[in-house]
Amino acid sequence: MTQSNLDNMPEVVLGYINQGYRAALATVIETWGSAPRPVGAQLAIRDDGEFQGSVSGGCVEGAVVAEALEALNTGDCRVLEYGVSDEEVFAVGLACGGTIKVLVEPVGNGQGPSVEDIQAIAAARKDRRPVGIQTNLTNWHRRLIGPADAGARFASDKSGMDDDVFTVIQNPPLRLVVVGAVHIAQALLPMARIAGYAPYLVDPRDSFASQSRFPGETILNDWPDAAVEQLGLDARTALVTLTHDPKLDTPALAAGLKSDAFYIGALGSTRTHAKRRAELEELGFDATQIARISGPVGLDIGAATPSEIALSIMAEMTQTLRQR
Repeated sequence: MTQSNLDNMPEVVLGYINQGYRAALATVIETWGSAPRPVGAQLAIRDDGEFQGSVSGGCVEGAVVAEALEALNTGDCRVLEYGVSDEEVFAVGLACGGTIKVLVEPVGNGQGPSVEDIQAIAAARKDRRPVGIQTNLTNWHRRLIGPADAGARFASDKSGMDDDVFTVIQNPPLRLVVVGAVHIAQALLPMARIAGYAPYLVDPRDSFASQSRFPGETILNDWPDAAVEQLGLDARTALVTLTHDPKLDTPALAAGLKSDAFYIGALGSTRTHAKRRAELEELGFDATQIARISGPVGLDIGAATPSEIALSIMAEMTQTLRQR
């Protein structure tokens, strides 16, 4: 089971189908108590039992896969409920004490969603367009939706039930743009990837932003304003500047303030940030706009090492994303 990205299950299902397998999707539709995965979490299952994703952190995946294999043969959708096991520690159940409901759907088969619907979702995600799918659990009718249909759910990034209709929100994947190939970035980029972000490193200095220092990372050896324009900053993108160099940080922050980036952070002391504010004011930004920048960057957890500072940045990004 691969869990490097738990949010790309539509693409995983399409990959299975394109390889000639039959495939099903399992989605958490309701939770109670301390369920380990949120509503909307998904599992992709192919007809030989291979699966990716997670609906319970490992508690009930085996049982869900077995149900999905049956659904692939019958073509029926099914709603499953799992709760804590009182009698046997290793029986199907959630050791954490929660309860979940899981919707199992054979893709392109019987009552399940069409392959075309899953393709449309994957295409929208690739184009960074918010998309969702609503399923009526009484008659299995479905429709694709956008923010105009369920604005609050898209804004909060929360799937959920409304009467008999379940809505899965598929916002564009999260991204993190880091300006400055410094020690903190060496810790921050892999942390971001674990948290589900696609990280990008921007630094025109080839000796700093090299594959030898950042193996396997996506690096843009360009000036930050040009790189940010190329990438585009939207409401699912965070921007963090780490260089302390106004020639690099200020153009990137200016581009960020003109965008819908959900988080903008800048490394530096309070004194450095005051100078930065003055530079941005000279560029025409007002106090309200500049207040979007978290500076000094990160939650105040007493971080001292590069890794601890990276952790504080990830914590503040998560807080901003989930509690805004």
